[in-house]
Amino acid sequence: MHDRDCLHRFVFEHYPIRGHLVHLDAAWRALIEHREYPEPLRALLGEAVAAALLLAATVKFEGVLSLQLQGDGPVHLLLAQCTSGLGVRGLVRYREGAQLGNGIAELVGAGNLTVTLETDGGEQRYQGIVPISGARLADSLRVYFENSEQLPTRLWLYADEHGACGMLLQRLPYDDSRAGHEPGVIDDAWRRVELIGETLTREELRTLSDAEILHRLFNEDDVRLFEPAPVYFRCRCSRERVAGMLQGLGEEETRSVLAERGQVEVHCDFCNRAYVFDAVDVAQLFNRGVQSDGGGRLH
Repeated sequence: MHDRDCLHRFVFEHYPIRGHLVHLDAAWRALIEHREYPEPLRALLGEAVAAALLLAATVKFEGVLSLQLQGDGPVHLLLAQCTSGLGVRGLVRYREGAQLGNGIAELVGAGNLTVTLETDGGEQRYQGIVPISGARLADSLRVYFENSEQLPTRLWLYADEHGACGMLLQRLPYDDSRAGHEPGVIDDAWRRVELIGETLTREELRTLSDAEILHRLFNEDDVRLFEPAPVYFRCRCSRERVAGMLQGLGEEETRSVLAERGQVEVHCDFCNRAYVFDAVDVAQLFNRGVQSDGGGRLH
């Protein structure tokens, strides 16, 4: 398959419009290999992971972009994260046994979509929140860009058990009068590009190469496609971060688990890697300070 596990940026040479195309193949399978999500949840997570990559490509930063869905439906948390180097991870927490629909409203229910951008070290943090709306994740993201970024943006997303993919089109700030365009020319160009983007089918997005997609959609425009950037699965868990989580849990609770089970075992929610702490480890843990920004579950 062409253009898998990479992100392509492209621009329209004569209009202030840019876009991104992303396809995950091996990276997507690595992300979900330790989880048996029901098909609707797997598809929604895949769309969110593709969307996180597309969003991260629109900003310059050194850190982590998080796309989070929370609501009162069967899915009470969906989290997709992308580093500035295009490393991704994600998870879904849901009520097992619940009746699952196919749309975002049926899965997540009434709730919010939150996009958080945090620099390495946590020195700076930006967060935008919008209500979940529409039938698909792309609908809520369109509202996010209109309200938080104030940039007209459209996304097309698709995911199944084999891969996750997406396309983003975005209109950039521009001054018609200074650029010599007649009034309304850029408006008309954006509307046309947006309508053409709507003709892209899921099958085309899933199977065609990025160059083929752009030729199929915008062969009458002068579109420049840049070199691809690789995307990959990357979990940022570590023993130090898990130790920090245990310190946050507290010495009394940690020692109670140790007394009951003889050790404290924590599995990463993202990659399912196990971290084991024995009595000596726990004693050392509460005699020194550690940092925490990881997540896991005790066993």
